[in-house]
Amino acid sequence: MTHARGPLFIAAVASALLVTACGAETTGTPTAATQTTPESTTGTTSPTSSSKQDTPVAAGGDVTAPGTKLKVGARAVLPMASGDKTGTIALTLTAIEAGAKEDLAKFGDKAKNVTPFYLRVKVENLSGTDLSYTSVSLRGLGTDGKGTGVIISGDTPKCDSTSAPRTFKSAGETYETCVLTAAPDGSAVTGGEYNRGDYGKSPVVWES
Repeated sequence: MTHARGPLFIAAVASALLVTACGAETTGTPTAATQTTPESTTGTTSPTSSSKQDTPVAAGGDVTAPGTKLKVGARAVLPMASGDKTGTIALTLTAIEAGAKEDLAKFGDKAKNVTPFYLRVKVENLSGTDLSYTSVSLRGLGTDGKGTGVIISGDTPKCDSTSAPRTFKSAGETYETCVLTAAPDGSAVTGGEYNRGDYGKSPVVWES
């Protein structure tokens, strides 16, 4: 497994807080994890049945439409382009978990009003093309379906952000990763969105 590590970055938009540090972690009153049973909603053009997960899908083929709304646990089929590598992946937001404020302890008072949340993600290679070392990212959404006002990236002991392994070259290959997100204390992350490439203006959204 290849680890895409970097400095932990927090920007609390509402209070203009900007913090960077290496190997930092998060804090916050433990909150119940938010998880839902896998389910899909209308608007996706791709099958969500596990029996079809290993079927190769040509790059640029039958993918989930921009603007599609899914339930946490549902699978979106998305085009992947990274450098000279292209293909098609299936992306599943499998769970949203609230972290503890202690996870960001190294930030001290600068992160005292921030609670971390972990987006657990499964990635599948559908096209069978070489997508080794590529990476994906989601943005956490609050209960109003909008961004939380906190931008955060990096790793914590309970959320290890990884890129695709070198073996991620065949249809059916999978890996799991974690996307670190956060919300002001008293708020929650209850959804996530994929907003890269053609999905910039109309993201694919997962809701609890």
